[in-house]
Amino acid sequence: MSAPRSRAGLVAAAVGLRLLFPIGWVLAHLPSGMGLAVGRRLGDVLWYLLPRRRRLTLDNLARGFGREMPPAVLRRLGRRSFQHVGINLIELCRYFLRPIDVMLSRVRVEGREHFKTAAARGRGVLILTAHYGNWELLAAAHGLAGLPLSIVMRPLDHPLLDDLAARFRRRSGAELIIKRQAVREVLQALRRQRMVGILLDQNATRAEGVFVPFFGVPASTSKGLAVLALRTGAPVVPVFLRRDPDGQGHCMDVGAPIPPPDDGNVATYTATFNQVLEATIRRAPEQWLWMHARWRTQPRGVAS
Repeated sequence: MSAPRSRAGLVAAAVGLRLLFPIGWVLAHLPSGMGLAVGRRLGDVLWYLLPRRRRLTLDNLARGFGREMPPAVLRRLGRRSFQHVGINLIELCRYFLRPIDVMLSRVRVEGREHFKTAAARGRGVLILTAHYGNWELLAAAHGLAGLPLSIVMRPLDHPLLDDLAARFRRRSGAELIIKRQAVREVLQALRRQRMVGILLDQNATRAEGVFVPFFGVPASTSKGLAVLALRTGAPVVPVFLRRDPDGQGHCMDVGAPIPPPDDGNVATYTATFNQVLEATIRRAPEQWLWMHARWRTQPRGVAS
């Protein structure tokens, strides 16, 4: 794309975001029940407007639950996952455009003692998490743990959206670590006794990942978390923000540190992480981001 067109695209995006601001303000101030209803209908709209993501969601659900659920049930589950995304968008407006305490007042913590146990080792804490529940709100809720947080993130492709996302995450007080320079900065954060959050549920390239089971299907999974944990001795604590059944509250589930394998094998440790992720997703499968191309990278010799 030429430079003039790039600038024109940025200007158009900036104007679009400015025009959307009043809509976001209105959505942020809806009563809770109405916000849930509007979020679900927004998810329904996305279900019809994003056919490629809809097909990808259904393909992923067939991989994960195809032997357990009939197609009609999978389709309903896929639509509920889009509705959950819509609810998240309403909550992001509320979080970004209102005082942080408005959202944090709806978050409770279970397993807080596991943070203290992990931090007592004096090596920092690695957080295993995923695009599950309202994962952006999880960054803001780190203050409830009583420990400072750093987040490893991949920059978004669009610079304006990337800037917006970065400002959103910094508002929580979290420190941002760009993925391409992550190792050095993660090591520094651990030395400063910080928690470092890593979302491990995304597809990894062949160079970045190892193929380990996820819902019984080989999935290229980043080996970075296992390598860091084995190298530094930092404990890995699973943390997820799960939406309550009524849709309005959230529970921060903090699990016990995941022990490393006796032989120090990176693939074995990464497979254990995927087992934890899968067990969490199975508790409320509609709350995971099924529209991501999780199994895009395939083992050699396997048709896409």
